[in-house]
Amino acid sequence: MKNFWMVLSGVGILIAGVFLWRLEFDRAFIAAALGMVAWFLNYRAQMRAIVRTADEADETNYRDDDEE
Repeated sequence: MKNFWMVLSGVGILIAGVFLWRLEFDRAFIAAALGMVAWFLNYRAQMRAIVRTADEADETNYRDDDEE
């Protein structure tokens, strides 16, 4: 899923660049804002995966300590 958001982010920024080249500043701002939202969702997905992995590691360590 994170690759999807990264591609969408790049497309949004590319479209914003095209709008800037055509001097359509309002549309460029909207495209850039949507690209940045997609980038944020990509970052959020990465952080969620890291936190999930850390929580699973903590649970494993906690269970190992109980068995001793």
